[in-house]
Amino acid sequence: MAKTSSKTPRGTSSPDPMPDRVDPCLAMIVDKPPKGPDWAFEVKLDGYRLAVHVESDRVRIITRGGYDWTARFASIAAEARELGHKSLILDGEAVVLDDQGRSDFGMLQRALGKRPSLHDPREIIFFAFDLLYLDGWDLRRLPLRERRWLLDPIVAGRDGAIRLSEEVEADGEEFYRVACEHGLEGIVGKRQDKPYRSGRYGDWQKIKCVRTDSFVIVGFEPSTVPGAIGRLLLAAKKGEGLAYVGGCGTGWTSEMSKELRKLLEGIVTKSPAVNLKRKNAVFTEPLLVAEVEYRAWTEDGKLRHPSFKGIRERADGATIYELK
Repeated sequence: MAKTSSKTPRGTSSPDPMPDRVDPCLAMIVDKPPKGPDWAFEVKLDGYRLAVHVESDRVRIITRGGYDWTARFASIAAEARELGHKSLILDGEAVVLDDQGRSDFGMLQRALGKRPSLHDPREIIFFAFDLLYLDGWDLRRLPLRERRWLLDPIVAGRDGAIRLSEEVEADGEEFYRVACEHGLEGIVGKRQDKPYRSGRYGDWQKIKCVRTDSFVIVGFEPSTVPGAIGRLLLAAKKGEGLAYVGGCGTGWTSEMSKELRKLLEGIVTKSPAVNLKRKNAVFTEPLLVAEVEYRAWTEDGKLRHPSFKGIRERADGATIYELK
């Protein structure tokens, strides 16, 4: 068993009921790292945002969209029981690391997949970066620096399925430059003096080295290779509807391409979600979301050099890119 922390929440009086679910605090995308003594930084991770709930009689792992994925993250759930506390809620990100220690969303998806894969589910690591509840105390009203003060002794130094997302008090621009040089996706800046607020308020800010966003898959173009995908047809939010933003034809293996084709053929529709006419297009219901890495936008509002990174269900609360 892990050693129980001697630290206790400060400024609290009577025990608080444990929330059944906490909507996550979301990072706002900005162009430059924030400045000031109240900001601390972490490496931006590319995985699934999760809340790990340890209760007296069970462990639950809840996705950003509110789904119970405990069974899919069995090794994380098992280790959560050994943290030495009767009840707690950890906020963090589940990832798989490549051979250079960088989080890779595609590797994570393959580890979670039902088909045989080179990646084992036991490779999945949960990096905890916040503590929202601890042994009867709701910590969300405390500033981040106090929540981290309580989190550190619980997970710091662990090297298993649950680890600490290291916080760096440094010049944001310098940390961002180093992160990009090492091929990382970006950094996240967090105000240490702020409480935990569900939603997107700017207390947390993310700065990306390359752009990665989520777009709705509205169809595909078949490949010349039988049973494979040639291009995914992608759309962004625009007002109450969707607008076509281009196609993506790279980023997958031949095996993944065939799996994508099979998945999309199960949701084919004769009513396109976007106003688009293409000779070879097969339109699908807008139920799935592709995470796409790209360089920039073209002048006519299309993605420049997009590359497929992974797929999510739209129902799981993925933030779809919105055209202003």
